[in-house]
Amino acid sequence: MSFLNDRIVESIAKTGCYVGASVIDAALVIALRGRVRFLQARHSLIAAQVGRATTRSSTTELRGDSITWLDQDALDPAEVRAMAMIDSLRGALNEALYIGAMDTECHYARYPAGAFYKTHLDRFGNHDLRIVSLVFYLNAGWQDHQGGELLIHHSDRESERVLPRCGTMVAFLSAQFPHEVLPATRPRLALTGWMRRRALVGQ
Repeated sequence: MSFLNDRIVESIAKTGCYVGASVIDAALVIALRGRVRFLQARHSLIAAQVGRATTRSSTTELRGDSITWLDQDALDPAEVRAMAMIDSLRGALNEALYIGAMDTECHYARYPAGAFYKTHLDRFGNHDLRIVSLVFYLNAGWQDHQGGELLIHHSDRESERVLPRCGTMVAFLSAQFPHEVLPATRPRLALTGWMRRRALVGQ
C-alpha cells in the first residue's frame, strides 16, 4: 500500500493526475460491486443532481447517472475497508503535498447504457472545498468496444481516455481538470469521491 500511495503522490505532484492500479484491491472491488447491486435492488440509487445543496436540480441534459452517498455512520464492512485505504492515501497526500484534505466524501455511481456526464469541473463556482477527485471502477470484464470512457482534458496535451475497467483508479486535482463521461453500451459502476478541505465560516 505504501509503495502504491507513493506512486500516486508522485504522479499528482508531477502532473496533477494519476491513472493506474487502485488502492482498493480486487477482492474488495468484488464486495463493493455486490454492495451497489444490493442498493440498486432496494431502489436506494437516485437520479444524480447538479449544483450545491441550495440550488440543486435534477437534469438528464448534463448527466444520466444514479447515485447513493456513503453514510459514514452506517458503512458496510467492505465500505469501512475501502474508506480506510482511501484515508491512508489522503494521509500520504497531506504529508507529501500539504493539500490540507481533512475528510473524504464518496458515493456510488451507476450509469445505465447510453448515459453520460458532460464536461465539468468538480467544484461549485468559487467554492474550492474539493481538492482531489477520485474514481474507483467496479466493472467486471469491461471490453474496449463497450465505451464508457472517462475523458480527462489536459491543458498541455491531448485529452486522456480512461476505460472503466475493474481495478482501475483515477485521482486528480479537482480544480484543474475538466472531464466528462462518455456513453457506454452496458451499465457502468464506480465508487467516486473527493478529498476535501475544511469549510471556512460562511462557505
